[in-house]
Amino acid sequence: MAERIVQFKKRADDVEPPSLRPRRLDEYIGQTRVKEALSVALQAAKNRGEALDHVLFYGPPGLGKTTLAHIIAQELGVHIMTASGPTLEKAKDLAAILTNLGRRDVLFIDEIHRMNRAVEETLYPAMEDFHIDIPIGTGPSARIIQLKLENFTLIGATTRAGLLTGPLRDRFGIAQHLDFYSEEELEAILHRSARVLGVALTEKGAREIATRARGTPRVANRLLKRVRDWADVMKDGRVDAGEAVAACKVLGIDEKGLDTLDRRFLGLIVDYYDGGPVGIETLAATLNEERDTITDVMEPYLLKIGFLQRTPRGRMITRPACEHLGLDYPFDKGDERHAGLFG
Repeated sequence: MAERIVQFKKRADDVEPPSLRPRRLDEYIGQTRVKEALSVALQAAKNRGEALDHVLFYGPPGLGKTTLAHIIAQELGVHIMTASGPTLEKAKDLAAILTNLGRRDVLFIDEIHRMNRAVEETLYPAMEDFHIDIPIGTGPSARIIQLKLENFTLIGATTRAGLLTGPLRDRFGIAQHLDFYSEEELEAILHRSARVLGVALTEKGAREIATRARGTPRVANRLLKRVRDWADVMKDGRVDAGEAVAACKVLGIDEKGLDTLDRRFLGLIVDYYDGGPVGIETLAATLNEERDTITDVMEPYLLKIGFLQRTPRGRMITRPACEHLGLDYPFDKGDERHAGLFG
């Protein structure tokens, strides 16, 4: 699939100056409940001079899980080492990282749900008792050497918490869900980013970008850069509402943050399947997209704004989605296709 402007996952062009990412908890905008919980836990750990308990962040991509991991390390005044679940293929890869951690240091593992099972099992004693077992030799003469580790904090991030195994999930003392941002929070983030990037952004310009950012700071910052390009070339560089709307129109992004693929997906449910219900495998085949692309990238936002219903019998279009797309709503509540969908 071609990379989309409004996709949540990080793109190759998402290169940000270090100052665009907040470094302290009080600079972090949004996720108030998460910040309050972390603030208490961080202060308690600092007061006792101990490592922070292991932390799990879960939720859609682009909401700030990586940023929070770096903030935690900064607040604790310790080093942070980063890794990605898919790259930790062997236990020795993890062992090399763990043995280089200092006291109270932070290890951040992104996409932790994709970690190899053998590597995950190596992580259990490291998280619980701060040691790892290293096998030496093979056969009858094989033996296990136990290496003690410094007390450290593991921060795991995942977009699919349901794929985590029970033993791993239970070893995190702090688990926090990150939710989509409000438009007001995104406007505040955009104004901060504009100051860092040197962009003249008006209140109305920020509002137009925020409404199209799908509740996600990563998408908001990405749109800000593209609108800035438009304003620099077509106007005087000042990002007002008119420039934001015009640039997003060229990018194919409407006032709800839907792009061409989103509109094609929703229109397909109406035009091909009479509004649904239709199974995800059928939709993936018709769209010629991977199932995971639909379930992980497209659906979370469409569900959030009420444009899609996910039922036991399949996906269904909603009246607000049809109104937004200018399509006739294919059935009313009395339609027999609603019967038993939610029972």
